[in-house]
Amino acid sequence: MPPSPPADTLRATVIVPHFNDSDRLARCLSALVPHLPPGVEVVVVDNGSTVDPGPWIARDFPAVRVLSEPEPGAGPARNRGVAESDAPILMFLDADCVPGPGWAATALKVAPRADLVGGAVDIFDETEGPRTGAQAFEAIFAFDMRGYLERDGFLGSGNLVTSRRVHTAIGGFRAAVSEDKDYSHRARAAGFTLGFAPEMAVGHPSRGDAAALRAKWRRLTDEAWALHRAKGRSRAAWAGRALLMPASILAHAPKVARAGGLDRAERARAVATLARIRLSRMVWMLRQAAGASP
Repeated sequence: MPPSPPADTLRATVIVPHFNDSDRLARCLSALVPHLPPGVEVVVVDNGSTVDPGPWIARDFPAVRVLSEPEPGAGPARNRGVAESDAPILMFLDADCVPGPGWAATALKVAPRADLVGGAVDIFDETEGPRTGAQAFEAIFAFDMRGYLERDGFLGSGNLVTSRRVHTAIGGFRAAVSEDKDYSHRARAAGFTLGFAPEMAVGHPSRGDAAALRAKWRRLTDEAWALHRAKGRSRAAWAGRALLMPASILAHAPKVARAGGLDRAERARAVATLARIRLSRMVWMLRQAAGASP
């Protein structure tokens, strides 16, 4: 493992959590590493992958440090990267994202705008068309980063720049909750500001099939439930949210109809996927509210 550069020469550390996704991690590093500004290092934190990425990273990207974090979850992996680095600016980037050529330089430029600054995430497909229902759904609904901030007061941590001072003050990421929301909400509660920089953009692959999309929303629902309970909110309130899920299908169907870049068949598949996901979430949430096992 290459040594960390001297602390007095570092401006920023890019922290990339990774778990069993070497092909996408290689794509991420290939887009990131050749365009790093001076004084910016990259740290990959492996989260217990079945195949250690360290050997091929050392061969193909010798300047990248590789760390290990046994506790599951992107949050603990990010915390490990912060703990074993010294730079004052922290950039968080997910391993399946593809940063633009100027991503790190842009992150340095926009960092002074707020205490935490999130960027845009643009969806792309990894397979030839036509889009599956999952891909069409994600093209419309996934990663509305500006909306997340304006409606719900949080930033996505897969494309985020902040400072060590902020991260330390709020105690880092917490596992087993909606990590993005929890991190941002604790930052705001501590008096820190949040901002959005659309020019700090990354690409993210769409989920290609129903099983992958369902697994994503099952995880997000579990994390949201954990955060709901951590804030002391009631089971009845959660059940009430669950019962609104069918209405949300009707509320969001017009968004599908207005979406550009999809043909009629793809829109139909997107609506069907929207209905399946929202009804599944209703069932999961009602079981959680009732205290049933997942």
